[in-house]
Amino acid sequence: MQTADGGAAEEQVDDVQDVAHDELFPQIPDPEDGVRWLAPTDVEQHVHRLLRRDNTYAYLRVLAAEGVYYPVRREDADAASEDEFPMFTSESNGRVWAPVYTEGLLPRPHPDLVYEYANLARIAQIVPAEVDVLMVNLSTPCQLLLAVDEEERDLWGALRDDMYASDAFGNRVVTRRSGNGVPDIGPLLHGLACGAHLCYGNGDPWNTLHWHGIGYRNEIKRLSEWWGVDSRADWLEIQERLLTRQVSPWYWDFVLAARDKLLLAQGANTAIVEEAAWRDTVEATLRERVRRSGGDHQPGADADLDGFVVELRGLVGKIMRYEARFRADGLLPPGGLVRTVAAWDVGRASKMARWGRGARYATEPEMYEAIERAGAGARAAYHSWEEFSAGYVLGRCLHFDEEEFGSWYTTVLDAHRALVTDPDSPWLTVPFLGAAVRGR
Repeated sequence: MQTADGGAAEEQVDDVQDVAHDELFPQIPDPEDGVRWLAPTDVEQHVHRLLRRDNTYAYLRVLAAEGVYYPVRREDADAASEDEFPMFTSESNGRVWAPVYTEGLLPRPHPDLVYEYANLARIAQIVPAEVDVLMVNLSTPCQLLLAVDEEERDLWGALRDDMYASDAFGNRVVTRRSGNGVPDIGPLLHGLACGAHLCYGNGDPWNTLHWHGIGYRNEIKRLSEWWGVDSRADWLEIQERLLTRQVSPWYWDFVLAARDKLLLAQGANTAIVEEAAWRDTVEATLRERVRRSGGDHQPGADADLDGFVVELRGLVGKIMRYEARFRADGLLPPGGLVRTVAAWDVGRASKMARWGRGARYATEPEMYEAIERAGAGARAAYHSWEEFSAGYVLGRCLHFDEEEFGSWYTTVLDAHRALVTDPDSPWLTVPFLGAAVRGR
């Protein structure tokens, strides 16, 4: 959970950086007569049309399929046990109401108020008994007021059973089309686009800085279970390690650099390196590094070194087999090679910044800085989104796949194909901003 030190740091920085930060709830005015409202995402555009047709039942079906976010005082969320689900409620004109929102309308994260995610059946269970009205997308052009009674709660549960599937949210490009959480083209947007593989796989909006993810407590749980991050200090450490490319094994790029060395020696007109020559160069370079450090580098002198040499020589063949598959699947062009797996750490760094913000381990300025650094790292290592993607996929495969070409590969291949073809993809809308030429 959030540490006392992390919470104090956030409050201090937010007081300085967010002087007029009163965005507790969305406030979006109705469009002028005759003006088409540009909703944040397709979901809000759809329910807005349904409201104009007075089709509230269809609106409810959308909510049942998508789920909603509900506000909670952060202190209440932090104090709640796993089976407790506090909600923010308010009383007006003798009636008690509780607000919920679709994801695209969520406001800028606030230090004192968080948003939790729930499907419609769970909302039916956790809305306090005293609540009279559920206010859906309050103070927006797609506001819907629902009376809360047993019949309505039963309907929400039934619709959820018909419409909701937890595995239906991933594998899609989600783009925010409006809202002040969407930066203009530039370093921030480029850094956000570096997380596109993960955004696609999780079905997250790729271009928003107003990050709530899968809800405050679920973001905390995700970081703990997948990354071992349980505090602000943990997040700061892993974020820096990702940005400086210290999470992936150093020797992956060491092996790739050995091939670059051979290519440079052979001249610019060839992209072919013999496997045996590459293996020999890897071994010779590694043993020379050990010699310079004062170690015994000769074969047979150090069993650990000899074992590591065998591993790296084997890695050459593994990379070549992956690249052959990448070319066959269109992830690399004919004759294309992966020069670095920097994207594997850089892409995850882009999402780690947002995950940290969702869990309130990261301050808003820290998230901004990390996202911009991720973009800068990508531009320093690559020349295009396609090249970036190939590096990311190879890193993921070396990390997880073990040459099975199973779901760890096929799912990210699907992401690549969508991201290079979908009109809403950041890779078709965000310029790569001119990567540095690395003297190839």
